[in-house]
Amino acid sequence: KYAGQTLITTNGETLLGSDDKSGVSEIITVMEYLISHPEIKHGKIKIGLGPDEEIGTGAKNFDVKDFGADFAYTVDGGPVGQLEFETFSAASLKVHITGKDVHPSGAKGIMINSMLIANEFQSMLPADEVPEKTEGREGFFLLTDEQGTIDHTDMSYIIRDFERDGLEARKNKVTEIVKKLNDKYGKGTVEIDMGDQYYNMYEIMKDHMDVVKIAEQAMKNLGIEPDEAPVRGGTDGSTISFMGLPTPNLFAGGENMHGRFEYVSEEAMEKAVDVVLEIIRLNSQKK
Repeated sequence: KYAGQTLITTNGETLLGSDDKSGVSEIITVMEYLISHPEIKHGKIKIGLGPDEEIGTGAKNFDVKDFGADFAYTVDGGPVGQLEFETFSAASLKVHITGKDVHPSGAKGIMINSMLIANEFQSMLPADEVPEKTEGREGFFLLTDEQGTIDHTDMSYIIRDFERDGLEARKNKVTEIVKKLNDKYGKGTVEIDMGDQYYNMYEIMKDHMDVVKIAEQAMKNLGIEPDEAPVRGGTDGSTISFMGLPTPNLFAGGENMHGRFEYVSEEAMEKAVDVVLEIIRLNSQKK
């Protein structure tokens, strides 16, 4: 589908960073265009550029009141046409396991290998509820990092579900596993830090679908078919929407994001700019 287009890539050894350098570039290009074309009528436009969106905490410091907008859009999506207003609800999990290291020659009945308990913890989670075995609206547990010795092991997880109740059920599952392992190996063997990151923005957006309709119309006016499938991820717009500023997500054009083979088409980025400009034009016609 990108035949004849200009692709921006890396040399295959690192990330491109299209997520979300593309979005930043597109937003700045829109502003440059409006400044150089003062004849274009528009209302007051606010711009926000947030650092470190990928760690999921930057938006928590966003000052919605000071920003002073009625609605907003993040430009953080993937291929042309993506229009996202339904996301995962998300939690993070850190697991800390304490073992007991002694010389192997006298280890019987004494040694507690924290790495083996970590394996046991993972095995007690549903084996088929992982990203590589789920799709659509199915949630998952994902082990993202593990560092361990006999004496101590740390594990990091992300937990995802489209339903708030489903997220709570997954967190309860973790708590049950911790209790079982501590009952087996001793109090304090397994400790966790678990907290919510963001919630499904549809809980807010369902009451502000007019904001989505403007973006839909903008895309259709440009011959772009909106793709409104629920996103198996999250955006800063999720957090910002719950702060009182409805913020669906527009495509930025990137593909294979978060990997060495990430790329973005210049033409896709141009279309993202056109969509934002068309949203601005449509909004200026509202009474």
